[in-house]
Amino acid sequence: MLKFVSRDRETPEKRNPGERRRDFDEIYARFADERASEQAGRCSQCGVPFCSDHCPLGNDIPDWLKAVAEGRLEDAYALSAATNNMPEVCGRICPQDRLCEGSCVIEQSGHGTVTIGAVEQYITETAWEKGWIKPVKPVQERPQSVGVIGAGPAGLAAAEELRKEGFQVKIYDRYDRTGGLLTYGIPNFKLEKDVIERRTTHLEKSGVQFVRNFEVGRDATLAELRADHDAVLVATGVYKARDLSCPGSGNEGVIAALDYLTASNRKGFGDTVPEFESGALDAAGKQVVVIGGGDTAMDCVRTAVRQGAQSVTCLYRRDRKNMPGSARETANAEEEGVIFEWLASPKAVMGDAARAAGIRVARMELGAPDDSGRRAPVEIKNAEFDLKADLVIKALGFEAEDLPSLFDEPGLKLTPRGTLRVDSTTLQTSVPGVYAAGDIVRGASLVVWAIVDGRKAAAAIVKQLETANVTPLAAE
Repeated sequence: MLKFVSRDRETPEKRNPGERRRDFDEIYARFADERASEQAGRCSQCGVPFCSDHCPLGNDIPDWLKAVAEGRLEDAYALSAATNNMPEVCGRICPQDRLCEGSCVIEQSGHGTVTIGAVEQYITETAWEKGWIKPVKPVQERPQSVGVIGAGPAGLAAAEELRKEGFQVKIYDRYDRTGGLLTYGIPNFKLEKDVIERRTTHLEKSGVQFVRNFEVGRDATLAELRADHDAVLVATGVYKARDLSCPGSGNEGVIAALDYLTASNRKGFGDTVPEFESGALDAAGKQVVVIGGGDTAMDCVRTAVRQGAQSVTCLYRRDRKNMPGSARETANAEEEGVIFEWLASPKAVMGDAARAAGIRVARMELGAPDDSGRRAPVEIKNAEFDLKADLVIKALGFEAEDLPSLFDEPGLKLTPRGTLRVDSTTLQTSVPGVYAAGDIVRGASLVVWAIVDGRKAAAAIVKQLETANVTPLAAE
């Protein structure tokens, strides 16, 4: 340990931009055993581990780094899995530069952060290969059942925690595949889909039942699910796209980010996607403009590059320093040829209803802080410019759908933002026995926060159902 002075920070080998522009494979190789051990050994084992403090899951990062450095990989996995249901996912897609690595003590001292995310991924991939990850076998099976609405990270994490306690779990999901946005919203170059399929298989072997192509409100009301289960967890995520508020936003060629990414991911699975085949959701040969500054925008620009776009430009109304997305993803996009227009906001989509022909852009500057504390963008007069564009992708974030209407349950209370109102301690909604977790509670957020919420909701459900004094199921 404590090798941060004599050993430089290293990341896993990254494929060159020219090569990775041609496919959707993950861009980073996996650490070799000795490299992972060396990088883990850079940890300073500081007395106050800010990396853990700034991890939403509170992962015991210094201890599993020490275990890797000492060659105790099975111990490292046990420590990692104790607080995280999907460390192989978080290791790939968490914005470590804003969380654990951004808070690393040796980073603050100028020696370069420990490569925490890559080591986390290495630990779990090794565990899968070695067969250390076993299906959940609870000590005692309970007769009570929990229905989970949504097979995204919050629902999957909650399901595993509930199975550990012996509860019967059934997950209902609107899609034909498990994973939610992990499957259809995140491109393969960040998260290859066999990673999610493997975790799904693990849960199925653990006794979790999946009901796919199931929509609450269409196939059953929330009240009917409540009658079938002892508790229900709503983990739907948020899927309603925010819209552009400028002239021309309804033109052909102006599309929502999730529609675009879902079509691309479905093509990756080999599905037939008519909107892609027609060219409506395919960037090949087009001049693409993506509006937004979060990780979804980065997923869109990097997807467009791989689809063979003629040019790809990202518009963001604030500057680079204030961009909400991962700095790492922004750098990867720049390497792959994406052009960034900072302090730029759309004023109008040019063309007509049948086609987009360009976009008129207002140049911005940062003014006084707004309600969020961030400096608000203010338009500079007479500083407009035009960009050619025949495909405009809106990556402006997501809002909650109207679940009380969709679920035929007016008793569900909402916050002013349209998310479900819950008890902050138990995550129980205004409907008794119905809980909620993930983005449908906190708004569009990170996968790691969804896992946090799923685990928290599961713990509250366990506590509630354990007080029912129900006789456990007899052992088979």
